[in-house]
Amino acid sequence: MSEIIAFDGNHCISSGPLASAAKEIKVYLENCPDAQILAFDSKTSQPVEIDLRGSAADVHAKLPPADEAKETPRGPGRPKLGVIAREITLLPRHWEWLAKQPGGASVAIRKLIEEARKSGADAKRTAQESAYRFITAMAGNAPHYEEALRALFANEDTRFHALTESWPRDIRDHARTLAQRAFEK
Repeated sequence: MSEIIAFDGNHCISSGPLASAAKEIKVYLENCPDAQILAFDSKTSQPVEIDLRGSAADVHAKLPPADEAKETPRGPGRPKLGVIAREITLLPRHWEWLAKQPGGASVAIRKLIEEARKSGADAKRTAQESAYRFITAMAGNAPHYEEALRALFANEDTRFHALTESWPRDIRDHARTLAQRAFEK
């Protein structure tokens, strides 16, 4: 996780790298102990849990390392090359088609995956899902919420902006930033 954004109600209180944002949130809570903080990953809009108990040093010590690498399971394949064998289920006609492809089934599947990745459809869907998660969490009761989501998924940039105009400024601006990523894909 690289960057987060945190809100107290409708107001953005911090945005940036996890460590600095956590420090800002801790200071904010010391000044506003009744605040209801929601934090999100800035890219995916997944909720971020930060244990804010204790001192600022305690909070920082409990944060995950910035370069936390996920360990890949070892198993069949070519682990030194990053290749891990897995199983997929296909119909007989799919196996027949793959068997006729130059290089065999693995090469054909890798080519199909790379073509799909280059098409941008996956990136667009990911950006839309991120905007959807944030909007649902923060603007679910806002005027024109459902219409704005329809505009997001219909790729209607101008309509989305018009529908979100009355939303609280910080929520509207972040929702628009996320939606713009989807509109550009």
